[in-house]
Amino acid sequence: MTRHHDPAPRHHPDEDPDRAHASRRAVIAGAGLTAFGLLQWTPAFRLTPAEAATPAPPGFPSSIPLYQQAFQNWSGEIKVDNLWTAAPATPADVVTMANWAHANGWRLRPRGARLNWSPLVVPAGASGVVLVDTTAHLTAITVHAGSPASVTVQPGATVDAVLAALEPAGYGLTATPAIGENTIGGVLAVGGRGTGIAAQGETLPAGHTFGSLSNLAVSLTAVVWDAGQNRYVLRTFQRGDAEAGALLVHLGRAFITEATLRVGPNRRLRCQSWFNVSADTLFAPPASAGAQSFASYVNSSGRVVCIWFPFTANPWLRVWTVSPNKPLLSRQVTSPYNFPFNDIIPKEVSDLLAQIITGDVSQTPTLMQTQISLVGAGLISTASWDIWGWSKNLLSYVKSSTLRITTTCHAIHTRRADIQRVASEFYAFYKSKLAEYQARGQYPMNAPVEFRVTGLDNPADSQVPGARPALLSPLRARPDHPEWDAVVWVDVVSVPGTPYQNQFYRELETWLRSNYAGAYAAVRPEWSKRFAHTDAGPWTDPAVLAAAIPASYSAGAPAGADWNAARAILSALDPHRVFSNAFLDTLLP
Repeated sequence: MTRHHDPAPRHHPDEDPDRAHASRRAVIAGAGLTAFGLLQWTPAFRLTPAEAATPAPPGFPSSIPLYQQAFQNWSGEIKVDNLWTAAPATPADVVTMANWAHANGWRLRPRGARLNWSPLVVPAGASGVVLVDTTAHLTAITVHAGSPASVTVQPGATVDAVLAALEPAGYGLTATPAIGENTIGGVLAVGGRGTGIAAQGETLPAGHTFGSLSNLAVSLTAVVWDAGQNRYVLRTFQRGDAEAGALLVHLGRAFITEATLRVGPNRRLRCQSWFNVSADTLFAPPASAGAQSFASYVNSSGRVVCIWFPFTANPWLRVWTVSPNKPLLSRQVTSPYNFPFNDIIPKEVSDLLAQIITGDVSQTPTLMQTQISLVGAGLISTASWDIWGWSKNLLSYVKSSTLRITTTCHAIHTRRADIQRVASEFYAFYKSKLAEYQARGQYPMNAPVEFRVTGLDNPADSQVPGARPALLSPLRARPDHPEWDAVVWVDVVSVPGTPYQNQFYRELETWLRSNYAGAYAAVRPEWSKRFAHTDAGPWTDPAVLAAAIPASYSAGAPAGADWNAARAILSALDPHRVFSNAFLDTLLP
């Protein structure tokens, strides 16, 4: 057994730890992008209770550090000034805070890396809330060797830290979110996942999954209400417990202080980048799709990300394959984040963005072409078009310092045999919709679309007898459609605040739900991103929040294991709604 803490150096929140990023901030500020919030956000100064202009939470436990600081999500679309934040040192401190909050009518919201979009942490205008900073102290990692192997993680540990702890012990994960700075607590809360499905002929080793990271959970420790003691306490739930089904993906309606996840043997991967296949060829209709179709790449490697910049011909196609031995032409890498050009905003891009943001939206096609050209040049200059190494070094490849964007992403459940149809129909609709807006002189989308494929959650991957499925996971299988064995993810990206963006997203969502329906497919939104659009913005459509989304989790589910069952479990574990907010009160009343 080995125990680790996050090895990354800790910085005062007012410091910018990356001098290169600070220099880039100064350059881009000249183009006006800082004012529009397109750079990585640096937290405001911390204020102690004595320095703050507003009263501190009454009677807050004096043993737990408390300070006031602004909150902003990654895209900058949710901003709340002067929220109180606490930094508990232990899970017992979180229990103390929960009982204080219950007694004083306050709420607690777990806060990790802030790399989300949706208001699951706090909505705009939040008050009566104390954020709980999990990244200050709740970062312990313990690797349990053996067969089966596992890792026990506190919520503030990053994905990068977990992968770094697993590698020396000979373990790894099959897929993780591309931004390894995400905290494990945040990833589990929303059913975070990576990219991958079994290649043709591939057998998944024990301890791995093609589903969400939540699907690997063996046990979870949470702060829950104990009616007998009339207080909040710590309780550990095993994967076979009924409550685990709701806690595995809880959307912030619970506070997990520790999770034990199944892990398997580490593997080496090869990642190749391609630009020689057009989008029309990749996403051709099934009847005319050939050897260079999107589905063909998925079948041959299982792990594919296709990044298509609108108004350009050839996407950036990335293909990962399991490769125990180094291919002759690959470059070996020994650390993650091997696409540094992806995290830097060159002057050509910053100049075009400044023009677009200040009103010249006609520059959007030029921006798209410039960006894909710079990606190609970056792959060559960094020799990263064909790289090979341990899984850790291939799975984390986007840093939070990249251009801040806004995005909506949906999981489309379907048959593996229909992957090409799903991707082709989306590509045709999206391309047509862009042309429709362009004809009116409108360019609401000015960033790429990403296509990925994953498997579904299979509780057996946890190697726990009687393991429960994650009831609110976007990758939860539909028992009434066992033939749906794949999920196509479509991630539609744009710069925050672009004119007509909300309207475009609303029309896109409406089409997704109507097109991928019936016996062919079904759609669920990715929790951490934008959904339920009206022209007023995301998360504002009451019919989608109250009906469409709950229905997508209840359709085909057995009695006692649907949306309402998850909601009831979370309410029973936290009847006083200490772990909730105004948005969650609407989504999970």
